[in-house]
Amino acid sequence: MTTLVRLAQQPEADALLGRSPLAALVGMLLDQQVPMERAFTGPYTIAQRLGENDLDARRIASMDPEEFAALFSAKPAVHRFPGSMAKRVQELCRYLVAHHDGDAGAIWRDAGSGAELFRRLHALPGFGRQKAQIFLALLGKRFDVTPEGWREAAGPYGEEGSHRSVADVTGPESLAMVREFKQRAKKAAKESASAREK
Repeated sequence: MTTLVRLAQQPEADALLGRSPLAALVGMLLDQQVPMERAFTGPYTIAQRLGENDLDARRIASMDPEEFAALFSAKPAVHRFPGSMAKRVQELCRYLVAHHDGDAGAIWRDAGSGAELFRRLHALPGFGRQKAQIFLALLGKRFDVTPEGWREAAGPYGEEGSHRSVADVTGPESLAMVREFKQRAKKAAKESASAREK
């Protein structure tokens, strides 16, 4: 089943995210210290460089780490930190092979509750609390993965009508609103920190 998403803001990359659970997970993993669109274009770039139409957890997990890092580093680099992020993607794929038979979608396909889904996501390598909550909200809001209590498990990211994260992006306009929210949050955090120092 293909879901229409506009996270990469590039049709081919977004099409891959919409049909491939692994691509969506990898995009979320890459979504740090680079613009969101670049992070979510990453899975498509990786697939292209592997000569594939999709990502395969088993293939990535079994690749030579240096070879995979070189694929990440080729210009234009997949991420600002190609070496460390290539390692993280391989760790994620190895975990999926070991725990979910290489099937990323198995993480949420039979989750009985939002709390259970959060636990599964939080157990993934590279998925801290916040990343797990944001991805859970993304699954609920864009992929119609809505086990009971999913909004609560996603915390503030699950709120309806919010513009806090990638889970709320449906196109350029909402992306701008999410960026604006993040800038305001950053500014407030800075002001709060400097007030504490006084």
